[in-house]
Amino acid sequence: MTPETRRRNRRVMLACTGLVAGMVGLSFASVPLYNLFCKVTGYGGTTQVAETAPAEMLDRVIKVRFNAEVNAGLPWRFTPEAPEVALKVGETGIVSYRAVNRADTPMVGTATFNVTPQKAGIYFNKIQCFCFTEQRLEPGQAVDMPVVFFVDPAIAQDPNLDDIETITLSYTFFRAKDDPGLKQVSEKTQ
Repeated sequence: MTPETRRRNRRVMLACTGLVAGMVGLSFASVPLYNLFCKVTGYGGTTQVAETAPAEMLDRVIKVRFNAEVNAGLPWRFTPEAPEVALKVGETGIVSYRAVNRADTPMVGTATFNVTPQKAGIYFNKIQCFCFTEQRLEPGQAVDMPVVFFVDPAIAQDPNLDDIETITLSYTFFRAKDDPGLKQVSEKTQ
């Protein structure tokens, strides 16, 4: 093999190694980048987080419906206090969800959420939500967990959302990965 062929082979090998390393790096970065994209754009019904409510309130009224689900791995009952509320755009709403641990051991749950229609996600803002942190419930414990939210008045400037009259806020509770009861179950099965 000539020195020129070795040099070419080495370049091809380095290029392939760099390509593989770049692909591995992108695969690890894809989930955080996708989550950031969803938070910024509201894609997939991802809601926004706000510090305070807007100063402006419009006459337009939007109904907000509430949906509550529990994954089969978490023995909780989880329901909204009201099936829906009607609010003016920019008006702050407060609704509580009630969770009850039906197990005889403490359980830690975490909630995922989204809104539909998904295109409304960028305008649905939460000021306070139980979904921001994990929730621990003792055996038989019942808690009321509030959500403080509003629909951003900027929705009125988006002609693609003129048809929105109802937004559904959906939560699903799952057993948290750091639930001590979950660790005990996995240790018993090993």
